[in-house]
Amino acid sequence: MDVRSVRVRVPASTANLGPGFDSLGMAFQLYTELTMALADQTAIKLIGKEMEGIQADKSNLLYQTAAALFAKAGLPAPELMIEVESHIPLTRGLGSSAAAIVGALTAANALAGEPFSQDQLFAMASDMEGHPDNVGASFFGGVVVASMPEEGETSVPYVKLPVPEGLQTLVVIPDYWLSTEEARKALPDSYSRADFVYNIGHSSLLVAALAQGRLDLLGKAMRDRLHQPYRAKLVPGLQEMLTDATDHGALGAALSGAGPTTLFFYAGDEQKERLLAFVEGIMAKYRISYRSMVLAADNQGVRIEKRE
Repeated sequence: MDVRSVRVRVPASTANLGPGFDSLGMAFQLYTELTMALADQTAIKLIGKEMEGIQADKSNLLYQTAAALFAKAGLPAPELMIEVESHIPLTRGLGSSAAAIVGALTAANALAGEPFSQDQLFAMASDMEGHPDNVGASFFGGVVVASMPEEGETSVPYVKLPVPEGLQTLVVIPDYWLSTEEARKALPDSYSRADFVYNIGHSSLLVAALAQGRLDLLGKAMRDRLHQPYRAKLVPGLQEMLTDATDHGALGAALSGAGPTTLFFYAGDEQKERLLAFVEGIMAKYRISYRSMVLAADNQGVRIEKRE
């Protein structure tokens, strides 16, 4: 049966988790919901405050992604009706663009007759996003460890891990934007051998700790020298939060993706209350307005909710 309309739901994500730069991602129960249908003329409807300022024509990322899939499948450029509602804050480090890419690829693939497997879609998304961490988490859910393919290879190697039992997440979202491009520009062109070795050890320890549910190791394992120290100048209060969070109830803390959102892992209500008070003090010190959210892990990833 031909599919003319499809509805998909895509989870938000965090990336890096400290030392896992461009290779570790985790999905959350915060969603972008997208309906895409074949149409006589393209029309894009954006719903919700998180969509304010987004282009509603064929320059839109959703349409561009869908059109790229149709072209790759050897099909004519489509005319589409797209309706999207997102609860994922834009340019805050919670994978809004990755969710858009994953949702558009999944929906367009269904409309095109499913010419591509999910692993092929993952490779496309990783290429579009430039790294596999956020898109991997949005595709598969849970914790995803992935690496970009070597030259000449087409598939993206990855492993999905379940989120450890009892791990809870508080995210602190400042009321300002930080583009990924700006955050990337803050990074140096080269690093010392000592910093590389430090991060290899810590990212390896972090993956092992997550795989075995060793929450007691997260505080040390999530330390990083490759990106967070350089991005701290773009996120007031970040360095203090990363350095002191484990003294105030956190199991571990990290800049979420490129920021400016900071995430804190914790294990109970008492720890959460201590963390909230700690964060409030730092944000008040720097006079930054913000919102905080407790996010549960999403272990399913993108899913097609309806086909017609």
